[in-house]
Amino acid sequence: MATTHVFIVDLTTFKYHLEYLFAGTGAGNTVIDFNNSQETSLHHTTENNLVGMIADASRIRQGDNIIFYLQQNFSQEVYEGKFYGIFKAKKNWSFLDNNDDIQFLKNNLNKSLTFRTLIDHFQVYPIGVSEWEALDEIRYIQSPHQMLWSLIYRKLKGKRGNTMITIYEAERLCQLIRNKNNRESIEIDNKKLSFDAENETIILLNENSNYYSGRQEEINILPRLINKERNNQAFESHLQAYIIKNIGLGINENLDQLLIGSGSLEWIGNEVSCGVGMQRIDITLSVEFNEQKRCIPIELKAVEASIGVTNQIQRYVDWIMQYYIPNRISDIQPALIAKKIQDKNSDYYSKLIDNFREFNSNNNTIMDLKYIEFEVLDNNINFRGIDY
Repeated sequence: MATTHVFIVDLTTFKYHLEYLFAGTGAGNTVIDFNNSQETSLHHTTENNLVGMIADASRIRQGDNIIFYLQQNFSQEVYEGKFYGIFKAKKNWSFLDNNDDIQFLKNNLNKSLTFRTLIDHFQVYPIGVSEWEALDEIRYIQSPHQMLWSLIYRKLKGKRGNTMITIYEAERLCQLIRNKNNRESIEIDNKKLSFDAENETIILLNENSNYYSGRQEEINILPRLINKERNNQAFESHLQAYIIKNIGLGINENLDQLLIGSGSLEWIGNEVSCGVGMQRIDITLSVEFNEQKRCIPIELKAVEASIGVTNQIQRYVDWIMQYYIPNRISDIQPALIAKKIQDKNSDYYSKLIDNFREFNSNNNTIMDLKYIEFEVLDNNINFRGIDY
């Protein structure tokens, strides 16, 4: 299995994504000056927003599904949003093509797309599925949990340019695309794809495909994270991006062992919406153990764990039980990752552990809360599971 990522495009950008086989998201007019660097000139709010985009970009793994959503835009005479696919990610992660005068295709795109990933053809269908068909049509829906909530929440709450959807949501959306096209995909044969704006269909051009040829700078936020930690500055978004990029790839082996162990990682989510309010799970993983699935919602804290953090985790568990589990039967193992508490003999630590045990007692149908502490050592992050 794989994660499916939905990239938001307009009429102009979609054409170039198809012709040059890449997907990308933008950072406005901002230049990223903190990649592989300890310092930045950017305001902390701007930096955190960009790091959030980096986390989205770092979620991508080779072989993941890529679907494009052509958003409604009356000025471009796109009167209804539509989903198009299906493509595959060519490599792990996205890369940086910074916002400057030599950014590849910047003038053609009419905007800066800073974070980019290469894609391959998979099963590409010419006709898109409308937003109404995907999100509002309930003719074949027997229960609310079957609706595409990841995309509904995105519509309600945020304009993320790269949104992941769950495995069962991806299965439904891909089948809608197939059915819309009578299961007849385009025979590409190394030809170039493009987009016919008048008929709103993906078309095949009679010429060979042009592949992306711009800069491909690897994104590394670890130096910036370490600098912020050592200067007692907030870095939770950086921690999320670091974990999302490295989990399951053998880069931080103790992190992999704590969260995946002998299992295999099949799906990664970050900022996973779990309600019409503003609740979002920092990281969610789906791990398979001998065909048994395990859903792991992870709460991140860049500070020491606080008493009462389980109230937030309880909301995540309740949502997963109602909306996720009916679609994909899984064990649930919530996890908390927080900064190392130095004094394990304090009354505070004792009360914290009592809080964890009470949570476990109140949720005896799921696995116990996994408590993981981290600390920065030797210019790296060390994660350690705490038995309690």
